[in-house]
Amino acid sequence: MKKSFFYISCLVLCGVCGKVGAQTLTLDECVNKALEHNRSLSSAKLKLEQTRFDSKAYKANFFPQFNLMAIDFYSTAKGDFTINGGHLPIYNYVESAGKFMPNVTMNADGTYTLNQYADFPSQSMKWKLKNMLIGGISMTEPIYVGGKITAAYQMSKLGINMASENIRLTESEVVVKTHEAYFLAIKAKDMGKVARSYKTLLNELKKNVEGAFRHGMSTRNDMMKVQVKLNEAELSIQKADNGYKLALMNLCHIIGIPLNSAIDVVTDSSLPVQSSVPVMGVRPEHVILENKTELARQNIKLTRSDYLPDVALGATYTYANGGELAGKRFIDNGSITVGVMVKMPIDLFGGGTNKVRSAKAAYQIAQLEQQDLDEQMQLDYSQCLNLYEEAQTEQHLCEVALEQAAENMRLSKQQYEVGFETLSDYLETQAVWQQCNANLINAHCQLRLAYTKLLKSSGKLR
Repeated sequence: MKKSFFYISCLVLCGVCGKVGAQTLTLDECVNKALEHNRSLSSAKLKLEQTRFDSKAYKANFFPQFNLMAIDFYSTAKGDFTINGGHLPIYNYVESAGKFMPNVTMNADGTYTLNQYADFPSQSMKWKLKNMLIGGISMTEPIYVGGKITAAYQMSKLGINMASENIRLTESEVVVKTHEAYFLAIKAKDMGKVARSYKTLLNELKKNVEGAFRHGMSTRNDMMKVQVKLNEAELSIQKADNGYKLALMNLCHIIGIPLNSAIDVVTDSSLPVQSSVPVMGVRPEHVILENKTELARQNIKLTRSDYLPDVALGATYTYANGGELAGKRFIDNGSITVGVMVKMPIDLFGGGTNKVRSAKAAYQIAQLEQQDLDEQMQLDYSQCLNLYEEAQTEQHLCEVALEQAAENMRLSKQQYEVGFETLSDYLETQAVWQQCNANLINAHCQLRLAYTKLLKSSGKLR
């Protein structure tokens, strides 16, 4: 491959196709810039960060939950009440009974008469609510909630794994897209070089034909044939240059720089040759599918937990201050409450059972999808491997064809110069040589892209 491109480079006499003073970017530099500026990749990284925060939030459910509460209000409510007075019996110690007994005389009708008593005057009291302050702190610690907290936390960890693999998948897609744009630019650039090389050959031939015409050894028709080919070569150069400009603009768009930036790409011969054929490995899509299936399995536990008992320990400290009774503060103290809460849902009509069955069906669907997509990925790898091997064969055949076309053109030139071959035949050999060059350039680029896609399908690209 290097030998053929070195041969092409020797034939290129006018290879100035890039912009003067342009920054030459290597393939790795373009890939790094694309990975840095790609919006989809940035979104995938933010998604990973989001899932990590969600996981930490779910993990916090394992620990006690604390709540502060404070109420401060003012009320103009007020009132008064009276405690009626009366006679209070006096108790004396009775030795025979061994206790204090009221000094009374029982009557025949069951009533009694107080022998000794003390007067209790009536009491009138006023109350005002005024400012009331109630504050406290509560703590709730889940003891058993049917496995809901554990299942939710495991699902959040699976989300982190899926987000990480999604970054890897997005990176591989960005790399493939960058490679396609880069090799498209290389192809357009090298096509321009071949077109200029072909034009150089035609210009040399035109000089020879004009000289022969002046000496009466050639016809005007021969000159017109060469001129037609020159016009076609000029158009090919213009098309190649325009294609190169568009390819560079597309590359600028992918790597995240202004479209009209002055950049250039290196030739394909400067890029490293592919290493050995990669074997099928673990693709990010496979890991995502595995996590998706496990997510469906954890969802069964999460759904079932809604219909299992909930047990929680709760503790509350409350302080209250406010109110007046008889001109003095009525409430000014705190209290502690500790308790255990048990909640048991009763599934009378099968709603919970059917929801669990639905979650199990979703899990089975996820398993089937994973098996199907795993087979598709294996098929994709086999297809990419076939395309890569076909591209290798095509490149080899194009190299052989170019060598044959170059030799045929050399022999045709010798035959034409000694008059054993017509100008049309010689022009045809030049056209075939140009087409073989173009085919080889296209084969080189296709081989590079086929190898990149093979790496992606094997899970070895990123």
